[in-house]
Parts: sequence; structure tokens; C-alpha cells
Amino acid sequence: MSLYREQGVVLRTQKLGEADRIVTLLTAQRGVHRVVAKGVRRTSSRFGARLEPFMVADLQLYEGRSLDTITQASTLGAYGPHISDDYDRFRAANVMVETAERLSDGGPAPEQYRLLIGALRTLAQAKIDPELLRDGYVLRAVAAAGWAPSFASCVSCGADGVHQHFAIPLGGLVCDSCRVPGTPHLDLETIELLRHLLTGNWEAAVESASNARSHAAAMVAGYAQWHLERGLKSLRP
Repeated sequence: MSLYREQGVVLRTQKLGEADRIVTLLTAQRGVHRVVAKGVRRTSSRFGARLEPFMVADLQLYEGRSLDTITQASTLGAYGPHISDDYDRFRAANVMVETAERLSDGGPAPEQYRLLIGALRTLAQAKIDPELLRDGYVLRAVAAAGWAPSFASCVSCGADGVHQHFAIPLGGLVCDSCRVPGTPHLDLETIELLRHLLTGNWEAAVESASNARSHAAAMVAGYAQWHLERGLKSLRP
């Protein structure tokens, strides 16, 4: 039996047998990692509450033939209770963990791991609108995966200037000459908000108007769907 330690964020859980769970983690060293937590559904479990969604834990595990098994767990970030007791924060967190799982399932993803922990910590503090945090996280996570949108010069011809057409397939704003029919036209406030979300400028982002937030949310959802090749289930109404 080979023991090892790992730190991870609980993305989701599913029942296994009468008392066990399969826990899907985003880990610091291994990316997405699916493991077994034995007996955690019993009321007498030593660490069941530490392995709920949105919790960050330091874990000891042993290697198994198909799935590794958790033997010890200590809490590093108790974000789950603060998120789950509010419906809007809970919905936003589900979008975050689904995005993280989709972008990190294939190997180590340390930047995605750090981004997710920071987003869940901020979400649990309940100081910023959950939907605003959700959109900022998704945009930055997609950018960290290599698909950073451009809100500066035209992404097609490189022309400088104020461009207001957001071409999702091309990855950013395009000028009037390069736009194709159907390319969304964004107002300047929405473009500024998207810039703030991408850079994590929350002081400026929280000052945005509601219509700019709704337009930005639609662009972020479309951008994520394009690069993930299918929509996020947790974003559906």
C-alpha cells in the first residue's frame, strides 16, 4: 500500500454503495482526481463534512487498483457552508467548479487550482455579487487555459482604435471592416466591464451598471461555450 499526500478542492461527490462516496477533486499536483471516501455518509464519519463540495482539504490517500482512497482529511478552506447557505452563491460556485473540471481534466493545472481557490474564497466572503464573481472567474479560467480574449486592437487586422464588435470565434473585438454579419455590438461600458473582469479589477467591476453586467454575462457564457465546445450545464436556467 503506497501512501501519499495531496491538497485539493472538492468539485462534486456521488454516492457509492451504502456509506461511501466518490469525490472529484481539483488537486494541486494531479489536476482532476477522482477518489473514494469510505464511510463518509455515516453520521459517525471523522471527516465527512470536510469532503463536501467547495471545501479545500489537505489529504492523505493510498493508491488503489482503480481509485485511490482517502484515509485522512484536514480542512484548509471551509468555504462550503458559507456558499451553500445562499442560493445565488451556490449557483455561481457550481459554474466555477464545472468550469474548473472541464479545463483541468487531463493533467496538472496549478493555475486553474489557484484561480478556483481564490474565487471560492471571495465568493464565501459574500462581499461581491455572485454573478459578477462567476463571470470574472470563467473569463479568467478560460484565459488561463490559453484562450485569453483581446479587448484592445482588432484581433483580425490589428487596427488600433475603439472597436465594439465582439467576435467570439476570433477571440476578441474586431473593427467595422473585419466584422461579419451577426457579430454582437457591445456598448463601451460592457467592454470596460469585460476588461475589468479579465484583469480582476473588482473595485471598478462592482461599479458597473446592471445592463452592462447582463450583456457581459452573455458574452462570457458564449465565449466559454465556444472554447469548451459545449455549454456549461450549471449555467442553464
